[in-house]
Amino acid sequence: MKKFILTLLTVTVFTACKKNADTTENTNSVAVETAAENKDSLRLATASTDVKLHPEYAKTLARMAYIWGYPMVNMLNRKNTLAKAPEPGRMDGVLPVAPTGRIGMLYDYINPAQTFIACPNQDVVYGLGFFSLDEQPVVIQVPDFGKRFFVYAIYDARTDQVGQLGQPYGSKPGFYLLKGPKWNGKVPDGITGVLTSPTTLANCIPRIFQDDTPEDKAAIQPLINQVVVYPLSEFDGKMKTTVWKNAPIIPNPNPSTGGAETKWVKPEVYFDQFPTVLETVPPLPGEESLYSQFKSLVAAAKKDPAVKKLITDEVIALDKTLIKDYIRWEYNGKPAGNGWNRSQNNADWGLDYYNRIGSAKSNMFDNRPNETQYFYIDTTTDGQELTGNNNYKITFKVLPPVKGFWSLTLYNKEHFFYPNDLKRYSLGTKNKTLKKNADGTLTLYAGNKNPGADKESNWLPSPAEHFSLYIRAYWGDTAIIDGSWTPPVVEKY
Repeated sequence: MKKFILTLLTVTVFTACKKNADTTENTNSVAVETAAENKDSLRLATASTDVKLHPEYAKTLARMAYIWGYPMVNMLNRKNTLAKAPEPGRMDGVLPVAPTGRIGMLYDYINPAQTFIACPNQDVVYGLGFFSLDEQPVVIQVPDFGKRFFVYAIYDARTDQVGQLGQPYGSKPGFYLLKGPKWNGKVPDGITGVLTSPTTLANCIPRIFQDDTPEDKAAIQPLINQVVVYPLSEFDGKMKTTVWKNAPIIPNPNPSTGGAETKWVKPEVYFDQFPTVLETVPPLPGEESLYSQFKSLVAAAKKDPAVKKLITDEVIALDKTLIKDYIRWEYNGKPAGNGWNRSQNNADWGLDYYNRIGSAKSNMFDNRPNETQYFYIDTTTDGQELTGNNNYKITFKVLPPVKGFWSLTLYNKEHFFYPNDLKRYSLGTKNKTLKKNADGTLTLYAGNKNPGADKESNWLPSPAEHFSLYIRAYWGDTAIIDGSWTPPVVEKY
């Protein structure tokens, strides 16, 4: 079976690469025809849709289709659920939501009870909105944040970030137009900048830094009230405001998931939704052969219910093995030292399908590497699983070198916050009561038991069972970007 999969993938990649090959090298390829009048013109045969697919071939294609398309079906289903909100507000009182073409904003850190989006942080005030840019562009308002860190991450249907909007880019206050790939209308006067999404489906997640103090939580309110998005047809050149603290509570259309993240991709109906991705998301350069293979699979499933059942059963099994295991940080990113992994190609996935699906399963909607680097660990530095039965210390000899901010967050086994009496889920730049050691280093503690009054300000409470640790370095300096800064040792004490 492994040999068969390798052969199929080799053929697929080989076919894509042959597009740019010189015709004189194609003497043995029946898939290439040389036009008599133009020896440099090539025509590649596409996957046949009128053949009977071998069951093993169909299952192999199905697995690749699930791995490749999982993030995009994930994105599509989030949009179809969260954009049902009748008006901007907070779903279940915890998640910002809005109708298509608009945005919802929180007014404080995200509620620790939410399970819509894994790996949230409590360093920023979040927003969220989805857009159908085949209808018309949207206008994104950026208030004057002064020296406060902010970034508006805009994602296309592939979960790649598009445009550059935030403090790392020197973005000015004003009105930014986000358009789709086919819009050629007139940009009105008063627009500060234009951003283009390569897909008609896009979303935006503003992240606005906030100190964990009553003073800063009050100071940020007039700023976030100006973080508003609306269709271009409503643009009048005046900064609109919404008092997000008074936004309505929107009922949750999905049932409880028992503490796990909302299941945005259901393998049982995957091949009912996957064709929409193939129809609405254009292939990247080099992906044409994949699209051809996937379309042949979809066509076969449409013709024959037995094929549909076969490939559906295959991805149901895959979801319980490979996809399930992506919740482990060891399968995300690359080694960063001391047992940690670090994000790789985050939000700039391109053809990196391995890391793209890892993020879609474990921590959807990363920022770009220059905006944020993520470091994560499930074990001690010597490889023992992190569990609340032990106490741990993490000593930063050198704090993460950043121009923005940094934090260390503790997550439960599902990558969500652990409820605790201190209501503390992360520590870092936002905290003004951290105690440094006499030598200037900083030791943070993690575990189910309070380490004592002298250490409590530096303690992250954990569940009794497995947990993980997660460092965010926003707007990192060179040492963060090039990997010369190494995360600290995690050790029992």
